Amino acid sequence: MPAAPYAPHQQACLEWDDQGQPLSSQFADVYFSNENGLAETRYVFLANNQLPERFSALTGDQQLVIGETGFGTGLNFLCAWQLFEQQACPAARLHFVSVEKYPLSKADLMRALALWPELAPYTEQLLAQYIALHPGFQRLVFAGGRVVLTLLIGDALALIGQLDAKVDAWFLDGFAPAKNPDMWTPELFTALARLSHTSTTLGTFTSTGYVRRRLNDAGFNMKRVPGLGKKWEVLKGVFVGSSAALQKPWFARPPQPVGERRALVIGAGLAGCATAASLAQRGWQVTLLERHMGIAQEASGNPQGVLYLKLSAHHTTLSRLIVSGYGYTRRLLERLQKGTDWDNCGVLQLAFDAKETLRQAQLAAAFPSDLLLELDKAAAERKAGIALPSGGLFYPEAGWVNPPALCQLLIRQPNIHLQLHQEALELRREDDGWQAWNGQQLLASANVVVLASAAEIKGFTQAAQLPLKRIRGQISRLPATAASRTLSTVVCAEGYVAPARLDEHTLGASFDFNSDDLTLSSADHLSNLQLLDEISPKFADQLNSAMLNTDLLQGRAAFRCTSPDYLPIVGPLADASAFADTYAALSKDARKLPEAPCPWLQGLYINSGHGSRGLISAPLAGELIAAWLNDEPLPVPADVAQACHPNRFALRALIRNKA
Repeated sequence: MPAAPYAPHQQACLEWDDQGQPLSSQFADVYFSNENGLAETRYVFLANNQLPERFSALTGDQQLVIGETGFGTGLNFLCAWQLFEQQACPAARLHFVSVEKYPLSKADLMRALALWPELAPYTEQLLAQYIALHPGFQRLVFAGGRVVLTLLIGDALALIGQLDAKVDAWFLDGFAPAKNPDMWTPELFTALARLSHTSTTLGTFTSTGYVRRRLNDAGFNMKRVPGLGKKWEVLKGVFVGSSAALQKPWFARPPQPVGERRALVIGAGLAGCATAASLAQRGWQVTLLERHMGIAQEASGNPQGVLYLKLSAHHTTLSRLIVSGYGYTRRLLERLQKGTDWDNCGVLQLAFDAKETLRQAQLAAAFPSDLLLELDKAAAERKAGIALPSGGLFYPEAGWVNPPALCQLLIRQPNIHLQLHQEALELRREDDGWQAWNGQQLLASANVVVLASAAEIKGFTQAAQLPLKRIRGQISRLPATAASRTLSTVVCAEGYVAPARLDEHTLGASFDFNSDDLTLSSADHLSNLQLLDEISPKFADQLNSAMLNTDLLQGRAAFRCTSPDYLPIVGPLADASAFADTYAALSKDARKLPEAPCPWLQGLYINSGHGSRGLISAPLAGELIAAWLNDEPLPVPADVAQACHPNRFALRALIRNKA
């Protein structure tokens, strides 16, 4: 994947006419009809895609997926949502995927959508989540999970090329072909065809012969139909071509589960709670098994976790996952109690040496300033409220979170049944489902199981081959002082310190690959205090760190769970032995593309290996698993999903001839 689609995006530059309608300065074109934008949207996109009838025909647990080129003001999305609410049954779902290279600022979006007061109930919900929309895939969830919007921020061709979805209706929008030719190319139409099927429809406001012919070439049967108002003609059509393409079977979607929509999630940390929430929002009845006396008792139990974005200027798969996951988590946090459960105080990463200074300069050039910006020493000190040894990168929308509060929020819904003090030790396949056992005791059964119990997952024979490893980490809890309360943002160097929560600062965190002991360590407290001294010697003095007795200091130790490539392990599980046999030819020729389907362990999934990034990656990973289980558009690019896939390790072993 080239870096260009993920380069810093430009916000839309708008002008406003005498009627208060927005015009694009970049393209010298209008966002919607000056006569009646609502009527045009409803005719060109809703009626010409037969959406009133198709929404009405949806039965419980069915969904319709709309794809759009050009989100603009979001008018088409809001109109589709309104119609869906009016026509579809309560259990149906709407997925809307739209690409936008030049997103509007929130202020401009608010002003533009104020023109349509009848859409106000939907506009308000969109504006409430119009936060942290940075380059790449961004997922927004509305109406308790019934309506999902996936925004692709960046270049249309590159991002749609990475979309894994089956689209039922296309809104071919964007500025006029003469104004914005990049949105009307044969290459883009071919990308739309790849995501279409024999019932996929398409509507567009243009009637240009070139567009009609190129869409026909891509496999759509397009025809001109009467337009609306001054627009004499528009185009509508249906896909009649073939979208079949060779796919690597080990990354293909498993068959959809049959029977009752019942799921068992093992482990009630952040990964398990997020997975349970994403499934429950889609109507699944979820049993959440936890071996401890409460949820979030292990790595998800710290009083303060930091939204720490370790990014790459080269837009690696991990970096793109982080940007997408950060946005999703950040929007979730708006539902928590600010001040006790979370705070968007910002995160400052100090440029503590020459190498880090260079890295930060590269990041500042590679990402938009609303995600991160460089601050010199004086500006960093003003932002943090304490004396600092250097400037650094500031993430203005980030901050700290109380992970247990986020876990509680996620499972606070009626479709989730929490069972505590129940440790699943064995999984057995029975008929078309799975059973979780503890010795002779049957704990629960379901046709789908998601393993979310960190490294404990390796205790199940079905997942024993996965290279999950534990890393002990310890945080220190420091009593706030009158002087320390000036700290107003999270500050990170090799360690981190957060502003006071409930009159305590969280300081951390140690890394120990070899210890299995969770007893609080005086040596690790001392190491954390040394990290604090590197962040700010003066602030360490304000906390009286030299006077603290590390034997009596409060803190918390837990095991993080990570993988060898530091990407999480998220997705469906295959039978390891059968996988090696089925694809043995890869050990001789890695370029082969076998036709044999993957030997899936039907209905068995994993969400683990998030390391110290769980706050950012685990909630979005829950959405990823739900997308697989419900045949929905994936919330991340296809190459990112594959980079996180459990099968990547067995595949590498075969290619290296080590199976």
